[in-house]
Amino acid sequence: MVQRLLFAFLILGLAPVADAQNLYFPPKTGTTWQTIAPADLGFCQERIDSLYQFLEDKNTKSFILLKDGKIVLEKYFGTFVQDSVWYWASAGKSLSSFLVGQAQEEGLLDINDKTSQYLGQGWTSAPPEKEDLITIRNQLTMTNGLNDEGSDDNCTQPSCLTYLADAGTRWDYHNAPYHLIHNVLEEASGVTLNNFTKTRVLDRTGMKGFWFDHIMYSRARDMARYGLLILAKGVWNGDTLLHDQQYFYDMTHSSQDLNKSYGYLWWLNGQPSFMLPDLQVVFPFKLLSNAPDDMFAALGKNDQKIHIVPSKGWVVVRQGDSAGFTGPGGGSVPIQFDNALWEYLNLLDCGSVATNNPASIKLNISPNPTQDAWQIQSAVIPDQVTLYDATGKRLQFWLNTQTIPALGLPQGHYWLQCQFGAQSVVKWVVKG
Repeated sequence: MVQRLLFAFLILGLAPVADAQNLYFPPKTGTTWQTIAPADLGFCQERIDSLYQFLEDKNTKSFILLKDGKIVLEKYFGTFVQDSVWYWASAGKSLSSFLVGQAQEEGLLDINDKTSQYLGQGWTSAPPEKEDLITIRNQLTMTNGLNDEGSDDNCTQPSCLTYLADAGTRWDYHNAPYHLIHNVLEEASGVTLNNFTKTRVLDRTGMKGFWFDHIMYSRARDMARYGLLILAKGVWNGDTLLHDQQYFYDMTHSSQDLNKSYGYLWWLNGQPSFMLPDLQVVFPFKLLSNAPDDMFAALGKNDQKIHIVPSKGWVVVRQGDSAGFTGPGGGSVPIQFDNALWEYLNLLDCGSVATNNPASIKLNISPNPTQDAWQIQSAVIPDQVTLYDATGKRLQFWLNTQTIPALGLPQGHYWLQCQFGAQSVVKWVVKG
């Protein structure tokens, strides 16, 4: 038994190095970055053009797609150029998570430590025995139990951090306890957050960037470098930045049962359910119906994105203003744009045919909003369509139809889940 465990540990520890050997890493200095011609991957130019038009229409400033570390697509819009700096918003949470893993590996902290061990007693207004339940792990998983309702989401003063539930019993997307992870890192390491980030990640990967008011700022290529580091499981061109592969696994897999689509500050696809900010609702399907199941993502306000897809060897980066989609998640973690983006990404390959791959169907719903009925426009008739209300409650289902009646429904937002065999596509629709 011990030998098997040791063997499993060795394999787990060596796996990222083996994976990283198959990847290209750009030099740490200069602008050299190897490319792959899109045609070599079977991408059609007219579909690339359609993707770029979609991105431009949706207020994008920069877009990058890497394959095994090499640039396949790189596009800048408007006055934005390769050296333009933009904010990551909450996509930066993913970098904070990686830094915590490094700090733990160095013995500076343990994620099972009480947060009060680093911030002192009284960092919240919770009763002392309730405050002592909160650990760094709770901060990483958004299960701190502090009240996020009706308060300033970014206020880190004790008066703003009040008790609502025991740590670990409630999931809520609460920025203030997350921001205090940075204070924990500074207290544990004895250096500033920017210094810790520079020496542990930026200098070792060639990234440039800086934190300001808990927000990371950088160029698009810096986000792509970070995405590549994560694709390589914490290894950069033979330099292992994070040896603790158990932490890496936990960071990029379900961290608790409340929101199965959340790791350590990373969003996960392919899970049976998900929760979103500002809603104490569990939606009974995967986060992004159009994206690969193994995709995990750093998602930020106004559609700042880093998507990692190990099965494809892809890293996808998007910076810009809000794409303008509405729906659950609000402005903090808008996911409607992500799903629409993957409709285009799935069809880049000239061999992509909707009838051969239901997950890549270019499915549209019109009219949307509607008063009478929604029409499902797709090359394949869904086997089943299920209607959910905005809270995820199942209302009704239909078999083998592309017409979904809306008469009699109250005005508001709904989900339509269109089932094609074992796969499904979920759309956000509105009854006017």
